[in-house]
Amino acid sequence: SLQHPQTGSMNLMKIEKLVRELCDLRNQGMDVCLVSSGAIAVGRQAIGLQSRPQDISTKQACAAVGQARLMMTNQTAGQILMTKDTILEDESRQNAHNTFEEMFRLGIIPVVNENDTVSTYEMHFGDNDTLSAIVSSLVGADLLILLSDIDGLYTDDPRKNPEATLVECVEK
Repeated sequence: SLQHPQTGSMNLMKIEKLVRELCDLRNQGMDVCLVSSGAIAVGRQAIGLQSRPQDISTKQACAAVGQARLMMTNQTAGQILMTKDTILEDESRQNAHNTFEEMFRLGIIPVVNENDTVSTYEMHFGDNDTLSAIVSSLVGADLLILLSDIDGLYTDDPRKNPEATLVECVEK
């Protein structure tokens, strides 16, 4: 959603508008958190790779560079990198919750992504929509807004499964 479809390069106008919106919400006294996407793509571009890497170690290196670049577009931001272990282990989950709360208290906008530099395939969240829902639950969010190239929440990926149906409302 934040890249030019033709080139895969960052759409700086969209990013700037998003950052301004997030900062304005923060200035209104709301706690705001951004679960970012595209770290691998941004990192790939930053280090000059022409195509998406196939091996996990190059993807991880691109993600490390890309996450730093994504954070540079924000105002007062702090990085939170999570793995499934962060949520599955009680102590790690509580530590993550405490970190979010303290960042909100200090007026910092957390920029969250999966810790691709240490995650292996088996420990992936799957996608940032899932990660953002987990983060929303962890922090007790009142609202989750997904910016996506898909028209809504589906029972499966509608690009791959023609039987996927739109979920109109999620109560819990």
